[in-house]
Amino acid sequence: MAHFIGEHSGKADAKGRVMFPAVFRKQLAGEGQEEFVINRGFEACLVLYPRKEWDEISAKLQALNAFKKENRLFIRQFNNGATPVQLDSAGRMLIPKELMRYAGIQSELVFAANGNKIELWAKDHYEEMMQIDPDEFANLAERVMGNMDNTNGNDVP
Repeated sequence: MAHFIGEHSGKADAKGRVMFPAVFRKQLAGEGQEEFVINRGFEACLVLYPRKEWDEISAKLQALNAFKKENRLFIRQFNNGATPVQLDSAGRMLIPKELMRYAGIQSELVFAANGNKIELWAKDHYEEMMQIDPDEFANLAERVMGNMDNTNGNDVP
């Protein structure tokens, strides 16, 4: 299972092609993985899933009770725009125009690792979102991580 680390800038050309960061390709080494699914994410970013990860999420979606309206709505929204993408021989991938519009990506973008997936952000939107006061971040960390049981040594510094 891929676990990405890092943040990298990129530029999309007029056709929506962008060079996939070499550091992420190295992190995929041994997984034989150059096929992805790109999709709309939360907060107006795009999410790039290695195909294996996407298939696991799809299995979870299929397990939801489709007789519940809320589940159907979520499944439709989550899958809306999902597109398989592959890296070409030059290491580029093509981002569909509709998805670029959704994320507000004109040219400059940021690839931001997020565990088993990579988020793609319009650079200005990403920089704006990441501007957080250090004290606010400390308070957020306390609210989110503060109740974790650290008796087993799995606490985060």
